[in-house]
Amino acid sequence: MAKKGGLGRGLDALMAESSEIEQENEKLRQQFAGSSAVPSSLPAGIETDENGGLWLDPDLLKPNPQQPRQHFPEDSLQELAESVREHGIVQPILVEDAGDGTFYIIAGERRTRAARMAGLKKVPVQLRRYNDQRKLEIALIENIQRSDLDPIEEAKAYYHIMELGGLSQEEAAKRVGKKRSTVANALRLLKLPEDMQSSLVKGEITAGHARALLSVENQSDRRELFGRIIGSGLSVRETEQQAAEYNAGKPVKEKKKKNKPTRDPDLAALEQKFIEALGTKVSLKGDLTHGSLVVDYFSREDLDRLYNIILS
Repeated sequence: MAKKGGLGRGLDALMAESSEIEQENEKLRQQFAGSSAVPSSLPAGIETDENGGLWLDPDLLKPNPQQPRQHFPEDSLQELAESVREHGIVQPILVEDAGDGTFYIIAGERRTRAARMAGLKKVPVQLRRYNDQRKLEIALIENIQRSDLDPIEEAKAYYHIMELGGLSQEEAAKRVGKKRSTVANALRLLKLPEDMQSSLVKGEITAGHARALLSVENQSDRRELFGRIIGSGLSVRETEQQAAEYNAGKPVKEKKKKNKPTRDPDLAALEQKFIEALGTKVSLKGDLTHGSLVVDYFSREDLDRLYNIILS
C-alpha cells in the first residue's frame, strides 16, 4: 500500500476543504485563550488550555461510523501506548460532535485506543463537521497512509465511497489520491467468495493469489485451485501458471508437497485429494487405518457448499 508521501491528495488536502469550520474553531480558541473554563460556545466536554488548544476525555470518543478498518492488532497498540505514555499524543485527534455528549473519531482511532491503554485522561482534538462520504474518505486516507488496512477493508472502503457519493472508479480514485487501476483491482477482490476473502484477511493467501484465482473462468476450477494454494502452499507465480492451465483446459500438474519424513506419503497424497475435492483446508491426522479428518470452513455459505459436496 502507498505510504504517506505517495498520495497526491492526502488527509491535509481533505481537511483544508473545511476551512470555514476551522476558522470558527480558531475564533473560539482565541476568545477563550488563557481560560481553563469550558466555553459555552463549545460542545460540553471540550476544554481549552492556555494556548487555545482543545482537549477531550478519551472516554467521550467513539469510532467513526464510516471507519473502514475493523482490526486493530493488540501488539501494535501496546507499542503505540508505550510511546503515548512517554510523549503524549503529538497529533490532535480529528473529531465531530455526535450531539449526545460524545464525539465521533474522524481520524485517530488508533491514537485514541492507545491513549486509553496508557491511562490518559485528556487528549488533544480538533473539532470538525463532515458528511458521511467525507468521514469515510478521511478515515480511508489516514489508514492507507499508514498501511493499516487489509485488502478487503480497503476494497470495501472504495466501494462505500462510490456508493455514498455516486462516484465512478475514476472519481473515487481522484478523491483518495490513487490510480484508477488500483481502485479497480481492489474492488475485484470483493467478487471472491467469503471464505477466500477470509483467507486473504488472515494472510493465508495474498492479493496476488486472489487476482490469480479471479482470472480462472470456471468456478469449479477456481475452487480447486484455491484448495491447492491452501493445501500445497503454492506461490503466486505457481498459482498464476496453474490458473492459465485451467483456462486453457490443460491438465494441471500437481506440486510436490514437502512432508515430514515420518509422515506416510500415501496419507499425504490422500489429504491433498481431499483438499482439491473440497476446495478448502483439510487435515488428516492418524494413519491409513484410523484417525480423524478435519475440514475447515470460513462462512455459512462455505459450510453449505461443503454440505452439498459431501452429500452428493
